[in-house]
Amino acid sequence: MKFLSLFFLLLLSCNEVTVNKNKFINVALSSSISTLDPAISYDSVSAEVVYQIHETLFEYDYLIRPYHLKPLLAKEMPLVENDGLKYTFKIKENVFYHDSKSLKGKRVLKAQDFINQIKRLAFKPTKSNGWWLFNKKIKGINKFREDAGNDLEALFKYKIEGLYAPDANTLVIELTEPYPQLLFALAMSFTTPIPEEIIRSQKNDLSQGSVGTGPFYLKEWNKNLNVTLNRFESYHPSFYPKKGDRTSYENNLLEDKGKKLPFVQGIKFNIIKEAQTRWFNFLKKKLDFIVLTKDHFQIALDSRGQLKKEFKQKEIRLQVEPTLTYWWLAFNMKHDVLGKNLNLRKAIAHAVDINKYIKIFTNNIALKANSIYPPGVQGFNPSHELPYQYDVKKSKELLAKAGYPNGKNLPTFQYDVRGTSLVARQMAEFIKAELDKVGIKIKININSFPGFLNKAKTGQLEFWQGGWAMDYPDAENTLQLLLTKNHSPGPNSTFYSNKKVDMLFKKLNRVSSQISKMEILKEIEQIVHADLPWIMQYYSRNYILSHKYIKNFRQSDLIYNNYKYLKIE
Repeated sequence: MKFLSLFFLLLLSCNEVTVNKNKFINVALSSSISTLDPAISYDSVSAEVVYQIHETLFEYDYLIRPYHLKPLLAKEMPLVENDGLKYTFKIKENVFYHDSKSLKGKRVLKAQDFINQIKRLAFKPTKSNGWWLFNKKIKGINKFREDAGNDLEALFKYKIEGLYAPDANTLVIELTEPYPQLLFALAMSFTTPIPEEIIRSQKNDLSQGSVGTGPFYLKEWNKNLNVTLNRFESYHPSFYPKKGDRTSYENNLLEDKGKKLPFVQGIKFNIIKEAQTRWFNFLKKKLDFIVLTKDHFQIALDSRGQLKKEFKQKEIRLQVEPTLTYWWLAFNMKHDVLGKNLNLRKAIAHAVDINKYIKIFTNNIALKANSIYPPGVQGFNPSHELPYQYDVKKSKELLAKAGYPNGKNLPTFQYDVRGTSLVARQMAEFIKAELDKVGIKIKININSFPGFLNKAKTGQLEFWQGGWAMDYPDAENTLQLLLTKNHSPGPNSTFYSNKKVDMLFKKLNRVSSQISKMEILKEIEQIVHADLPWIMQYYSRNYILSHKYIKNFRQSDLIYNNYKYLKIE
């Protein structure tokens, strides 16, 4: 999914008095919220709020791994016809939106509301980060995009040929070509339904919040401080899963099976940017659980990576989870120097000691990346080797070959940091020191996370740490970051472009053989490594500490609507 805040830090917290009386979960976010508009939200911080308010046709089963989609606002799985080109969805009946003056009373979910939102993704003034999901994929959607222009009234006036509602509870999507990832797209907040009344009343600007059908509604938002969500008392019938995988049984995650959701009264999100402050609050039981950062690995874990005895005695639990989140160093391929000089990029790739980086900043918790695909996704090969490694001598040779011996006549490059935390600054300083050794100079620019996202979206970055939490478990999601058609403000913030990669990507969805798909994925990866828009760093793994009184918690970087399952005892 998404642009990430540095070391995606989600921290749930709960004051002991709150636990016993009000049953509100307090959540610490590591940076400011960029937007609450589901058509724009594309980072892990805003997602923590958006996915509690808004819902989609499908969601991931909370207790089943590998990940499995199931209906949420859809009544059942779709009818698929015409060789995968036509999907018909039945929508649940009597699903209510949160109360709003703009809705004038109780408003029931309609199929047209999904059409409104998909049109918003295509509508240019929305500047949606989710346009790439449907660009050239739905019949007539690109024609609508051009015909509607910047006129808000045209958003409602003009139709999309392949997007229609035969009745209030039926949605039909007709595609231009097979799109096996469609159901994944319909599980993302980009495709949440939005009533026409809301779009009109807010003039298509939902950045400050909107109404949804989710288990919680927006009560209050104080910028840079906190957001409060309350339980939606008219939430449609939704129940805790009755089945799970082996791990869910071992961890007693099925004790509440079949019970009505949500369990808690609400959520209070507090913006706490410094890890040390969050750590102290966790120890005081003001935080329910915490994702460990480099500053606290050695404090909490022993030499075997197990939780220390002193914390076990305080009824603190350790959960270790693999993720679909990974990191790399990225170049702006339109940059006159960095983007045009392959040997310069190779010199940088050989100059940075990734093993040392992982040791310092993850305490060797992370797994060194060897592929553009993360483990658990088709295309990943554990035996694959990158065409570069740490070698200062080789780096200097490549720098001379690039035309800049010892860095002579080389300009200073701008290195943008994706947050203001101490760890973010230390990571940047590490990269700077590594490049200094071979004569490459960078200037570190500190940004707020929303500021960094804006630079990425508007093509202002030169050199930075890229990160991605996959929107869905399919290699196609990774490749979206590398397609010409997805240049910023789409997800391809590097402006990388290779016609053969674009061609192979189109071919990928037309082949059914898994062997053929693997061959295509391998060929794409070889091309990307040869062009070097990314220097791969590592795949994240999460070490999470939680207090005993929080029930049903299971870490996932794909399932953001998890708060409805949580229980406080």
